[in-house]
Amino acid sequence: MSHAITHEESLDQFSKQIQFVLDTYTPHHLTLNKYSNIVLGGLGGSGIGAKIASDFMQSSLSVPTQLISDYNLPAYVSEKTLIILSSYSGNTEETLSLLAQAEEKNCDIVAITAGGKLLDACKRNGYKTYDIELGFQPRMTLGYSLSTLFLIFGELAGADFTPDLQKVIEDLSEKEALKQKAKTIIDTFKGFENDKYVTICDGKTFAAGTRFCQQLQENAKAEGFLSILPENNHNMIESYYGAHKTNFILFNSGTNDRVNKRFGFIKELLIKNNNRVFDLSFTDFSVSEIYKAIYILDWVSVYLTDERGEDNMLIPNIIDLKGFLTN
Repeated sequence: MSHAITHEESLDQFSKQIQFVLDTYTPHHLTLNKYSNIVLGGLGGSGIGAKIASDFMQSSLSVPTQLISDYNLPAYVSEKTLIILSSYSGNTEETLSLLAQAEEKNCDIVAITAGGKLLDACKRNGYKTYDIELGFQPRMTLGYSLSTLFLIFGELAGADFTPDLQKVIEDLSEKEALKQKAKTIIDTFKGFENDKYVTICDGKTFAAGTRFCQQLQENAKAEGFLSILPENNHNMIESYYGAHKTNFILFNSGTNDRVNKRFGFIKELLIKNNNRVFDLSFTDFSVSEIYKAIYILDWVSVYLTDERGEDNMLIPNIIDLKGFLTN
């Protein structure tokens, strides 16, 4: 029986996922001027890389992008839409539904997958595919999908993200320091591990913040929620009276002066009301810093698993749901 790769092992070898992509990536030879829009399809650990990469590329792409984590493509999709599908197993039913609709609309299709029906369909029809190595739980394969998407988008936009990804590998060689940062976050919330977690982000950190919430939920079985600025300041701020049973993490990209001021106000308000706050905001919003933040927060979810006495390899509710849906 093969050994199941643990999340700790996955994170300790995370840079190898990025190196695998750099070693195996081949050009797709697609040009951006052929398309009116780009639609990405994927859910959970397979879909979040698409959101992170597409959000980062918004200022570089001349066409709109949208992530669909559902069964149906938008009505605007046409033969001038590029469809990029991501499914680790290749059997995610929502993603396969998107594939069938994309074929009906004669879209160009690219897939990132380790196998299953998605890979079979791509091989059968000659669609461009990018491989992911087997043996992982899907949520621990972000290094493969995210790195591949940066290279795909970079090629479309006429940019080469190879140096950025090489820097990520270099930065992750200092993994002990990053793991210590994760432990510092855990220590900040010591004794309150079972309270909920709210990550306050901005537009540019929304996707990475979503990833953290997903990891808290799947790994540590903890309640993870996301609040985005400036929208937070028009509603949620009115709930910030007194101390909450909440662990707050500030996650600001630092790219907008007005939003920076809002973060400063929120931080002072929460601390004044005796709330627990950890500030993980960026001083340099770059590809490498995004990876480092994700890496730190992934370790937070793993360490929190131990603190809460959970098993981060087990997802019984998800397994039960999949069984229920087959009936």
